Order: sequence, then structure tokens, then C-alpha cells
Amino acid sequence: MMTNYGNRVTQGQFSFLPDLTDEEITAQIKYALDNKWAVNVEYSDDPHPRNTYWEMYGMPMFDMEDPAGILMEINECRKTFPNCYIRVMASDATRGTESVKMSYIVNRPSVEPGFNLVREERNSRSQGYTILPYACNKPEGERS
Repeated sequence: MMTNYGNRVTQGQFSFLPDLTDEEITAQIKYALDNKWAVNVEYSDDPHPRNTYWEMYGMPMFDMEDPAGILMEINECRKTFPNCYIRVMASDATRGTESVKMSYIVNRPSVEPGFNLVREERNSRSQGYTILPYACNKPEGERS
């Protein structure tokens, strides 16, 4: 049984683990580069599970061979957007399309706002549920 003790957003790999250190992030980046995957850095202040399109920080690093260069890009993104979620994604293009092979969060806001579960009554005594992130109570740019 998995338990999310800190009520943290759990998206991508390593979600239930403690935050990765820079050394652990470098090891994951090295693994991606060894497999010839393109790595990119993305950020968002709306961590809704269906919000799959985050803002890209810079361009995808297709020809990068040094993990330190990607870690530098991650640290620049952390400085620019300290109160946003930041994730690293690695994509594989060997089949002719960019397929995501790896995705994990490397930065979180100091306070994670969480989600509101809204129950809705429907026809025939059925019920539906919607997840609304508290972060969206404020306009974009004023969140966190």
C-alpha cells in the first residue's frame, strides 16, 4: 500500500519518494542521455493531473551530451520560477515520434495548494466527481 503522507502532487516517476537531490537528478539525466533521449525542462503553477501541457523552459536539448548542462538549465528555471512545479522530461524519437520515456518533478512550491473534490448529482441517482486545484483560485501569474 502506498501512502502519500505529505499530500504532495504525485505525477511522473519518483512521486512518492522524497525530493531528488542534484546528484540523483544528474544520474537520471545521464541515463536519459546514454539512451539518446532528448531532455527538456518544463514548469507550471497548475499541477492538475490532466494538465499535461506545461510551459517549456528553453528549447528541448536534442544534442546535449553533458548532464551538467541540463542541470544548469534546471537550476536557472528554479531561480526564475521558484514557486512553480518544474519537471524534467526525456523523449525517445527512435520510432519516428517523440515518445515520453521519463518524467519527474524536480522542484515544488514551498506550499502545495492541493485539490478540491467536487461531487455532482446526475441522472438515475449516479454521481460524478471533479478535481479542481486550489491553485486555480487565483489568476495565472499570481499563484503560489
